[in-house]
Amino acid sequence: MIKASDLLIARRADTKARADFSTWRMMAKLKVASSLPSEAQEVLAEFDRLCLRMDEARATEATIEAIYRRYYAEMGGAGTPPDSAKVTSTRSAAAVAGTASRTPADGAPTAPADNVISLREQKQKQNQQRAMSAAQAGRDAKPRLPVALIFIGLIIVTVGLHYLLK
Repeated sequence: MIKASDLLIARRADTKARADFSTWRMMAKLKVASSLPSEAQEVLAEFDRLCLRMDEARATEATIEAIYRRYYAEMGGAGTPPDSAKVTSTRSAAAVAGTASRTPADGAPTAPADNVISLREQKQKQNQQRAMSAAQAGRDAKPRLPVALIFIGLIIVTVGLHYLLK
């Protein structure tokens, strides 16, 4: 059984390993690998050696796994690090658990809750709320002058003051 603190360290190590490796590969593709730290250059060299023996996807996962194990130890994880696939599946299972379908009082199952917010729906709701509040405020507030009318008034005042003060 993995302790919660070790699982948290494992998740952080896995995320950091994937992010670092992606960054290092991108820098290598941009021909600036010489500016990387020596450990990153060693990892990229090992990745190139692995690519000669296996396909790129497997080499990528093997390299990330090696980085993950090193980061897990550096971050204070106890013992051998849990399998990164389990860490990733635990994370996605926790995300799915939050979206489990619920049954209402009538017993009919409903669609699972979605964690994705539709921006169009959210914007429409906000616009409807603004329209309703504007309609209520419009009844109580004074009518507003158009911007163009205010601007023309300012120009007239400015020109008038200019000629009066000459």
